[in-house]
Amino acid sequence: MVDGSGVKSAGSRAVAAASVTVVLWASAFVAIRDAGEHYGPGALALGRLLAGTVALGLLVLVRREGLPPRAAWPGIAVSGVLWFGVYMVALNWGEQKVDAGTAALVVNVGPILIALLGGWLLKEGFPPMLLAGMGVSFAGAAVVGLSMSDGGGSSVLGVVLCLVAAATYAAGVVAQKPALRYASPLQVTAYGCAAGMVLCLPFAGQLVSQVGEAPVSATLYMVYLGLFPTALAFTTWAYALARTTAGRMGATTYAVPALVVLMSWLVLDEIPGWLTLAGGVLCLAGVAVSRRGGRREPRVVAGSPGSAEPATSR
Repeated sequence: MVDGSGVKSAGSRAVAAASVTVVLWASAFVAIRDAGEHYGPGALALGRLLAGTVALGLLVLVRREGLPPRAAWPGIAVSGVLWFGVYMVALNWGEQKVDAGTAALVVNVGPILIALLGGWLLKEGFPPMLLAGMGVSFAGAAVVGLSMSDGGGSSVLGVVLCLVAAATYAAGVVAQKPALRYASPLQVTAYGCAAGMVLCLPFAGQLVSQVGEAPVSATLYMVYLGLFPTALAFTTWAYALARTTAGRMGATTYAVPALVVLMSWLVLDEIPGWLTLAGGVLCLAGVAVSRRGGRREPRVVAGSPGSAEPATSR
């Protein structure tokens, strides 16, 4: 039996894990800006996933977690191929073909798709506060993107690629959620990352040739993407996802555009205008609204059937 303090502590850890995720995913903006100028979309995705797979694989060995249970593999495979593989390539490629405003509008459809798919396939329902908050955050993300747009124009291919990124992100999250009933967040992330890396192996030749031509800073940014926004952030994401609904986790990622504005200001000396700041505030306000109320996940005893926490040590 878990007392009230234990439930509150577990909830606080989940919020902390989700916070780590959104901060690191926001930091990826700076790294992708640099690395993307010297690496192709597929090569950058492969290099990032390779670094992430190595780091996660070593951690799995140190913790002796072994292979996930058979019941977890379908979700791991689907999320690995769609979210770690297709999503990263499509996003890297699509953002080279569209302006920032279009990318913000299209890619940020992803969390809305997560809420819809989660409500339908995972039986999470459609809490009014969640949907209202996501609407506010989506408007904020659009404002941020449009205000930061350089007017570079957009292509039909770029829009399609961003749509593919949004759809595969949503499908990957919804597929990952059931896998966390049987395997640990580290197992789900490590083997999902490995599946994505295998899918990107056709870009190995391009990666090898571009490593020799790219500046050291771009390669270091690529490794950073693999170690932190991928290995660490996806693991903390899985930890938090195991303890809440997919819809609420998707809504949390709307904090990323606001953090990108702040990091661009601090790291890239890109001073945001009032419209950009207003959009960032809208994003955060929407996240706050979406996390109010809603249906809570039933708590289960670690190691019991359907538990998100196997009895084995992590």
